[in-house]
Amino acid sequence: MRTSDSARSETVRVTDILRDEIIDGVRKPGSRLVERDLARELGVSRVPIREALKQLAGEGLVSPRPNTWSTVREFTASDIADLNEVLGAFEVMTFELAAQRHTREGLADLEAAVARGREFAARGDAIGARRAAADFHEIVTELAGNVLLVEIGGLLSSRKRWLLSQHDDLAHVAEEHAGLCEAIARRDVSGISALVLDHLESSQRRHIAHSEKSLREAEQSAPNSDHDLSRSPS
Repeated sequence: MRTSDSARSETVRVTDILRDEIIDGVRKPGSRLVERDLARELGVSRVPIREALKQLAGEGLVSPRPNTWSTVREFTASDIADLNEVLGAFEVMTFELAAQRHTREGLADLEAAVARGREFAARGDAIGARRAAADFHEIVTELAGNVLLVEIGGLLSSRKRWLLSQHDDLAHVAEEHAGLCEAIARRDVSGISALVLDHLESSQRRHIAHSEKSLREAEQSAPNSDHDLSRSPS
């Protein structure tokens, strides 16, 4: 039994490491995830690596390939549009229920997540701010007090975390979350829907801006083929 528990613990640890590295941008979209290389890098056997890659494929972060490797998923514009459509319905319901059903203890957890987001944003800690933003949304789902909604939220969790990592306006996100938290605290069920939809819309704009910035940076860092050719011997 202890051997089984130990193997499961190792798989969970490896899965957590790889998930964070993908969402935090350490492992770039399209990069290869080779079982042998990951096992050597993380100091484990191939078994927990294989199980972790299966789990992450189920979460939508990894694309399996034949044999013993996978790639970090490259989200297309269509993938993101589909996710935003689902979140449009899911988040409105979740926040409305959270406004109705939250407890004092749950609200304190939510306020703490908002405070962390503001603190990380003020320090310019992008990874910390984005993780605090993800924590905020997960706590709201718990406050909704609906078991099925929590299960559905679990299926969306990694994709939502990835989407939240695709923005650079950290302070603005923290302030939007503060406004949503205040609406939940007031139990403003009628007003929170508009706030959520505004939050999702601004999130989409931030994602587009982040994508455009990343593309410009990639183009600027790419070698100038004309310049290289002009310097090459004839």
